[in-house]
Formats: sequence, C-alpha cells, structure tokens
Amino acid sequence: MSYHFVSHLSHAELITPKPDESVKFFTDVLGLQESHREGQSVWLRAWGEYFHHSLKLTEGPTHGLGHAAWRVDGPDDLELAAKSLVDHGVEGRWNEGDVGHGKAFEFVSPGGHRYELVWEMERYVAPPELASVFPDRPQKQNASNAAVRRIDHLTLHSREQAADKAIFTEALKFRHMDSIVIPGGQEVFMGLTCGAHNHDLALIVEPPGYEGPAGQINHLCYFYDTRDGLLSALDTLAENGFRLEEGPHKHGVGELFFVYVIEPGGTRIELQTGGTWNYIADWEPVTWQVSDGGGMAWQEGGRPEIDALFMKDGSSKTEQTVGGT
Repeated sequence: MSYHFVSHLSHAELITPKPDESVKFFTDVLGLQESHREGQSVWLRAWGEYFHHSLKLTEGPTHGLGHAAWRVDGPDDLELAAKSLVDHGVEGRWNEGDVGHGKAFEFVSPGGHRYELVWEMERYVAPPELASVFPDRPQKQNASNAAVRRIDHLTLHSREQAADKAIFTEALKFRHMDSIVIPGGQEVFMGLTCGAHNHDLALIVEPPGYEGPAGQINHLCYFYDTRDGLLSALDTLAENGFRLEEGPHKHGVGELFFVYVIEPGGTRIELQTGGTWNYIADWEPVTWQVSDGGGMAWQEGGRPEIDALFMKDGSSKTEQTVGGT
C-alpha cells in the first residue's frame, strides 16, 4: 500500500451561467484546449497536462464548484482510499465514471463540497502537428496566448473546516502545512497537501454573516513555469479586457507569486508561479498570524487576503468571494 492514497488534483468542474464566454476565456486567453463537448458541458486541458482534462465547464444558473476529483496513487489505492473514508464516517457511492476517466468513488465533505476519487484516466496523445521535441512533454508549448501549463490547486470556503481537515489528513493522508489565524486565535485558513506542494487544497472559513449554501469555491489555480511567463500573461489578459482583482503579489504561505482574475462566469481564477516544495514527512504545521503576512508577503501595514474576509463591519471584501469566486 502506498504511504498516502492521493497523487494529485485531477480536475475540477466549474458551474458557469455564461458558458460560451467562460469557454472563450479559458481557451482563447488562458490557452486551454477543448477535449470534448457534450450536453451542457465542455472538457478542457492545458498544454502541459498528461490526461484528458483538468477542467469541466458546465452551464448552470450561477457560478460555483460542481465537483473536484483527486487521482489516487495506484490501482489498488482506489478501493483502499474509499474504505478509509467510509471507516472515518464518510458516506459515499461508486459511479461508472465520466468522460475521460473510469469508475470513481464520490462523496460530499462536511463543508458541503462534492469530491471524487479516480484512478483510470484517459491519457492525452498529441497529433503529429502538436508533438513536442521534448519527449517528456505531452505536447508543444502553445504560447500564442497566456498559456497556463497545468492545474495547481483548489481553495474552498468551508463552514466545517476542522471536519474537512480530518477527512483529508486522517482518511486520505494529506499533510497539514500551514494555518492562518486572526486576532483571538480563530483559524481562518489551512493549507493541505497530498504531495510536496505547499497546498493542493486550501480551506478558508466563510465570511461572517454569510447565510448562503455550503460548498462554495474561493478560487481555482493554474500554474506557470516562471515569473516572466506569468507577467507576460498579464498583458494578454489586459488586451482581452480582463482587469486583475488582486496582484501581482506574493503569498507568505507557500511563497507563491500570483494574481487573481474573475472569469466571465464569475469564478475567481488564480494564476501562479514559484512556491516552496516540502518533502518532510513529519512536518509540523506552521501558524501564521494575519499580521505576519501569510496572505500577502510584502504587506506594509495593509491587510492580507485573509484579513479581507474579516473587516471591522463584519462584511467581506467582495460578496462574489462567497458566491463561488
């Protein structure tokens, strides 16, 4: 049996009320390629990804997260990981799979997010005109736009942070890497990883006063190889009429250089590069005070992203943060 069950974030499904505009943003601006189209959904992958898709866009009445899927370490781990979840009190069920992947174990976390565990994934095979001269790449780098390389991580709002953390760290063997606390000691952010990233999954509390449905997304992140690549992408965003919501800046947590932008359907997308790698199996989680700059490393008396969720009047920085962005 593997030391841990999960290998990486496989894909995420985003719900969008503007499917045509969202598809255009991810393909024409961020450089993802369409893998399949069926019904109300479109499946997309970035140039540096080895499998059928990392993103599924599905038309819906409002923006949000449909589900996220995690690929396990090996064929034997799918059954073992599902059993571990059940042993930890998680109710789930098996399905026969979806476009691009085989059977999956699906479950809902205490925080209300839908997840799947998968193993069998359809591998991408590039046509001759897209074959790379680098044999370890799935295809040529298509840098005619702001082409992202791969999916990186997912950050979600959770009203059951402790219970969600327990599922991922105890049942699925993720490591808890960092937390951010606000004055008074409340933990408002936690970063979890299944590998050597600072976080593959981050959980943020819901802002005070929020009374909407559970299971909301804060952002989905895509990765660039270099800071220059990310900065060049910002020109492409601007030329296509997209203003940055935040950044360029660096998170203290994970030392990630990033920007935030809102895609046409309403979901926040993070574009990121850099970051630390941590292979320490017995790592003890680091606790950041908001004043330490966990959200914004270069703050000068300002408030980081997490602090923005807890303004003095109790309101959030932007209401779209709660509604799925």
